[in-house]
Amino acid sequence: MDNNQPKGQQISLELKPEVAKGQYSNLAIISHSRSEFIIDFATTLPGLAKPEIGSRIIMTPEHAKRLMNALFDNISKYEAQFGIIDLNGNKNGPQGGGTFNLGDFGPMGGNKS
Repeated sequence: MDNNQPKGQQISLELKPEVAKGQYSNLAIISHSRSEFIIDFATTLPGLAKPEIGSRIIMTPEHAKRLMNALFDNISKYEAQFGIIDLNGNKNGPQGGGTFNLGDFGPMGGNKS
């Protein structure tokens, strides 16, 4: 995602075991200010009183847009290989927005920063 790297240069990354196992999320809450985007990844499951935030990622608007472009590219490749990802539960219909307003769900507790 970093366009500041010279073309063709490899980046050496370290993946620690505790990070490699991953963190499941089925809910992302995105907020922003002029200088940063904040993405909270949460899990909501039957029987849980409220969604639990497992990870928070903070990035600049430029990196958020690079992430958006990378996701778009990867989703396009996924759909070319496996078929369209259905957001409505209707295999033949148009795709829905897949977003909602948190205010519709009442207070979730915690501190919004």
